Amino acid sequence: MEKALIYFDNAATVWPKPENVYRFMDEFYRTHGVNPGRSGYDLAMEAGSLLDRLRKRMTRFFGGDEDASDRLVFGYNVTDALNLIIPGLVSSGDHVITTNLEHNSVIRPVNHMVRDHGAEATFVPFDSAGFVDPEDIARAMRPNTKLVIINHGSNVLGTVQAIKEIGSICRERGVTFVVDTAQTAGIVPINMKEMNIDVVAFTGHKALMGSMGIGGLCIRKHVEVKQVRSGGTGVRSIHPFHLEEYPWRLEYGTPNMVGVASLWAGQDWLDENGIENVHEREMRLAQRLVDGFRRIEGAQLYCCDSLENHLSTILMNLEGVDPGDIGVMLDVDHNIATRTGLHCAPLVHTQLGTLPRDGGVRFSIGAFNTEQEVDAAITGIADIAQWAHERAAKSRCALANA
Repeated sequence: MEKALIYFDNAATVWPKPENVYRFMDEFYRTHGVNPGRSGYDLAMEAGSLLDRLRKRMTRFFGGDEDASDRLVFGYNVTDALNLIIPGLVSSGDHVITTNLEHNSVIRPVNHMVRDHGAEATFVPFDSAGFVDPEDIARAMRPNTKLVIINHGSNVLGTVQAIKEIGSICRERGVTFVVDTAQTAGIVPINMKEMNIDVVAFTGHKALMGSMGIGGLCIRKHVEVKQVRSGGTGVRSIHPFHLEEYPWRLEYGTPNMVGVASLWAGQDWLDENGIENVHEREMRLAQRLVDGFRRIEGAQLYCCDSLENHLSTILMNLEGVDPGDIGVMLDVDHNIATRTGLHCAPLVHTQLGTLPRDGGVRFSIGAFNTEQEVDAAITGIADIAQWAHERAAKSRCALANA
């Protein structure tokens, strides 16, 4: 019998999803799979009701302005959301501050604003433990700084940034603060008002326990965002231009109602289990993984000497072995799925010095991993390290006898 896959790629997408998410997605689409709000019949109104109730529910979840839940807008994923908000806030001559921890979903839109639209950008480095010093953000401020955009939790290192402190600096300077919560929403409590966040960008398919193809923005009511797209809304069709009211200001075409259903059920699961409880359990497993790797000769770990203010995402390498080869051997010989390479975050690997070896091996633990699976991962890496040691010994012997 084939062994079950051991999945440690939850930073890419959480899998599997809770059973209630699968059930509700299926049930909702079978019974309410119509276009919401485009017509006046009951079924369309009921579908639209779930959409509106989810806006309110997720606005509360993020600690946004509950009297402005129409500013919780849905899109495809966090990359789609960031491609709306960055050009929606930045114009020619504006200065953007971001960091070396960012995913390409921030790096590339910011770079396009610089190259194509005359903006300026500063990428702030992280320290040896994987954290950005809030004072470095303050020092990077200029008179024309318009936007600070930060990755709340690194998808490579797992470090969680001091968002409240950075947000306070932005608030004092009158600079809009956007937080990419792709890795933290559903894991780390987020309160936009308490943490001085102006815009949250989120995705549904990770710790929010939803499906792929759903994400969006939660925007405080004092933030003005330019429209950068246009299209159908199903509302006031005679109007020749895209509507300026929220949510339609930043929503286009038919919404992903299966994704909406998945997020609703995901919220139910998080309410039942508690995000703090889920995170605590994942971090116990992450500590077990790190402790096991530290006992392996040749294992190299990055920015996890302490797992305080950390996600259950661990980056590692083995001396003398290409990370891509490690991933293949884990998959083929141990049936363990990891993510190798640059993880769509090249500046992280540039600063770490792992770019020449094509990145590293990322283990990202999720809500449904077990101690037995963590131990299997430790054994797998130990086996590969032993193989590498024996290979190096044979190579040295061959050179000595040449």
